[in-house]
Amino acid sequence: MELKYEEIVVKPIVTERSMQHQALGKYTFEVHPKANKIQIRKAVEKLFKVGVVSVHTIKIPGKTRRYRAVVGKTSDRKKAIVTLKQGDKIVMKGIEMFEE
Repeated sequence: MELKYEEIVVKPIVTERSMQHQALGKYTFEVHPKANKIQIRKAVEKLFKVGVVSVHTIKIPGKTRRYRAVVGKTSDRKKAIVTLKQGDKIVMKGIEMFEE
C-alpha cells in the first residue's frame, strides 16, 4: 500500500509523557494504522528535515463507549515514538514543536 508522507503522520501527540520524552530527543506522533516503521521514518525525515535514529510503534485498540442505549466503539489508533539524531529538533511553522 502506497501512502503519501502527509497521510502517514496524522498529528503530534502532546501529553506530559511526550513532553518528558522530547527532552531526550524523542517525539510522539499519531500515524496511519497501516504505516510501517520504514514508511514512518521516511515521512518524518522528509516532512521535518531531520535524521531519525529509531522508530517504535504502538497499536492502541479502540474503546467501547456507550451513550444511553447505543453502544459504539472508538476507532483503533497507532502511535509512533521517533528518536531523532543528536542535536536535531522538530520545528513547525517557525516555532519549536515542543518547547521546554
